[in-house]
Amino acid sequence: MYNFNNLTIVIVTFLTDKKTLLNCLNSIDNKVKVIIVENSSKFKDRHFFINKFSNLQIFCTGKNLGYGGGNNYGLQKVKTDYGMILNPDTILDKSFFRNINPLLNNKSFSLIGCELIDNSTYMTGGFFNEKKNETFRREFLTNERKNLTKVDWIAGCSILLNLRKIKKKKIFDENFFLYFEEFDFCQLLKKENHQVYISKSLKIHHLGFKSSTLKVNDFKAEAEKLRNWHYMWSQFYYYKKNYGFISAFFKLIGKLFKSLSKTFIYQIIFDQRNKNKYLYRSLGLISSMFGFKSSYRGKFFN
Repeated sequence: MYNFNNLTIVIVTFLTDKKTLLNCLNSIDNKVKVIIVENSSKFKDRHFFINKFSNLQIFCTGKNLGYGGGNNYGLQKVKTDYGMILNPDTILDKSFFRNINPLLNNKSFSLIGCELIDNSTYMTGGFFNEKKNETFRREFLTNERKNLTKVDWIAGCSILLNLRKIKKKKIFDENFFLYFEEFDFCQLLKKENHQVYISKSLKIHHLGFKSSTLKVNDFKAEAEKLRNWHYMWSQFYYYKKNYGFISAFFKLIGKLFKSLSKTFIYQIIFDQRNKNKYLYRSLGLISSMFGFKSSYRGKFFN
C-alpha cells in the first residue's frame, strides 16, 4: 500500500487528443492528485474527464502560455510537498508508482528525471560540460549506474519536483514558449547548488509531438513551422542568457547560414515541406538574435 497524498501531477494540454490524454491519465495511480492545465479558454471534454477521474482538477488559462507558462500556472495550484510535471503524450510504466514511493521520503533532491522505455538511446539527463556528458553517455547506454545518478540537467517531459526545496513561485522563464525551458531552469539550480538526479527505475513511454492535435487542414504543417521557429529562437535565447551574446552568436551562426542555404536549395527544387522547415528555423534564430520576443504562434496556437 502506498501513500501518495503528498504528490500532485501537473499536465499541460493544448487541444490534446482525447484518447492520448485518457491513456496518460489511466497510467496514473488514482490516489495521486492530478491538475490539468488547458492552455486555451475551453477544455472540450471537461465533463467526461471529471466524471471518470475523481482525483482530477481542470483549469483553463484563457490563452496559450506555452510549456513553461502553463506549468508555472499549474504548479502554483499545487498544495503538496511534491509535484510532478508530465506531458500528456506520455504513459507511465506499470511499476512507476511502486518505484517513486521511496523517493518521496528523500529530502535531499530538488528534481528527479525519468527515462524512456521505448527509446533507450535517448538521453533524458546529462551534464553541461561536454566531456562529463560524453562519459555519462557511455554509462547511460550500458546502464552501468545506480538507481539515482546526479546530473546537471533532465528532460522536461516528466520531472519530479521537491517543492520544499524550490521556493520560486514561477519555476520556468516565461520568455521561452517552447523548448529549452528545463535546461535553463537546471542551469539556475546548478548555480544554487540544488541536487538534480535521473532515476533509471522511473520509466515512461513518450509518444512525442502528440500533446497538441487538431483535425483540420494544415495543422500538421503549421505545427512543424511552430516547432522549428521556437527551436531556434529558444536555443539562441538560452545560450545568450546563460553564456552571453557573443558565445551564443558564434555557437549558432553556422546553423543560421546552413538554414538559409537549405531554404534556398529546397525552394529551387520545389520541396515545400523542407523549405518551410529551414525557413522557419532561420526566422526564429534571426528574431532571437535581434532580441525580439518569442511571439510566433502561427494559425492555430494562440
